[in-house]
Amino acid sequence: MKRVQLINAGVPEGCVREAMASLGQVAKHGDKNDLRHISQTIKSIVATPEKYSTGTGSAWYRLGDALLREKRLAEQFAQHDPIRFAQWGTNICPKALHQMYTACEIPIARKAAVMPDAHLGYGVPIGCVLGTENAVIPNAVGVDIACRMKMTVLDIPWTMFSRRNLPFRKVLTEETRFGPGSAFGHGERSHPVMDDERWSAFKLLRGCREKAAAQLGSSGGGNHFVEFGYLRVTEKTELGLEPGKYLALMSHSGSRRFGMDIANEYCRLAKARLPQSLKRFNDLAWLDIDSDLGEQYWLAMNLAGDYAAANHDCIHKAIHKALTAECIATIENHHNFAWKEIHDGKELIVHRKGATPAGLGMLGVIPGSMADPAFVVSGKGNPESLESASHGAGRKMSRTVAKRTLDPDESFKYLKARGVELISAGMDEMPGAYKDIIQVMDEQSDLVDTLARFDPKLVRMAGK
Repeated sequence: MKRVQLINAGVPEGCVREAMASLGQVAKHGDKNDLRHISQTIKSIVATPEKYSTGTGSAWYRLGDALLREKRLAEQFAQHDPIRFAQWGTNICPKALHQMYTACEIPIARKAAVMPDAHLGYGVPIGCVLGTENAVIPNAVGVDIACRMKMTVLDIPWTMFSRRNLPFRKVLTEETRFGPGSAFGHGERSHPVMDDERWSAFKLLRGCREKAAAQLGSSGGGNHFVEFGYLRVTEKTELGLEPGKYLALMSHSGSRRFGMDIANEYCRLAKARLPQSLKRFNDLAWLDIDSDLGEQYWLAMNLAGDYAAANHDCIHKAIHKALTAECIATIENHHNFAWKEIHDGKELIVHRKGATPAGLGMLGVIPGSMADPAFVVSGKGNPESLESASHGAGRKMSRTVAKRTLDPDESFKYLKARGVELISAGMDEMPGAYKDIIQVMDEQSDLVDTLARFDPKLVRMAGK
């Protein structure tokens, strides 16, 4: 039978794949009468799927299971009242808030929060924290899986940089690469993560490994950056640094093409499993964490997290080596990720898409823009935010609007006034495209404590 014939027989679109698999099973091992009266049989399965599910001995069990899943989801929606979300910050666009209201309607949602840097995203806002029960939403993790921040503090005196930054400019130019498709090539960067046995776990990961090896130590486009600046420490904290002014290196990047391929594939698979009656939640399609696909995605996501951390490790070590510098302190953290955590006494899958983990005493870095400060923070473990904080200042205008409306002369005046030298970047990343980081930090003072301030001075991003 063809797809249209199956749908005409009553099979929901979200179950067509399982129906085709069941047809193949019946053709090999099933009752010949089932094939002769296939339309009538399928109508019977649609009406009473429990008679044909796993454990009944039926060769139609794949279709029976799929139909039962759809039936249970419909029942879940009928019984589910939308949850409320906590909100930090006032400068959040209505479309982003609408996305959050929609996310709170899905029956797996248990707890949610919006950070003060929130803006419109895909499926959920950037700056969203969403706790779900026994399910993971690929779009609530994001396309750039495990995009993260890393800061290393160097033993080079700040005065050495401030007097003559040409060697530092040369190092950033030679030791970093940016943009879609950028790579160092095989052998130029190496890390133990590429020998991880998880690369051979299933076909998709095996197919991603070669590209990932070539892109190791490179950065993407958009808001990814590597920059030098000074870190101002005013009192001794858990950073272990004495008060003073330090030269620091900060990077923002993720899991490159590998993460995107994983995200796209499992978003597609999750959407295909969503019942037809729930297609309005297509961009929030989820995978049960204990299903085969859910387990695959979880393994791949965590490998992408380790790969993203390895990218930053390669970037920082290459620059340290070129400068013959030693690292005296390190701070790093993921965003665009999901964690298994206990909240309100229950295990939840906590998605932080553009949000920073901020458990009690947990260190992190929250950047502003290429000309505005970043802050090293310690989490306060606020339960209402699911122990989270913003991942940056957040965009106040889209890339398209920024390119169309920001004045290049005014943007470069802003950079000059703050003593920032820009090696490369697009107009869509100019400071005017972002919210005020000072206001964002004020709006989340109950989520994090500030330990130190970083001011960028030499910046490299994708673009000219």
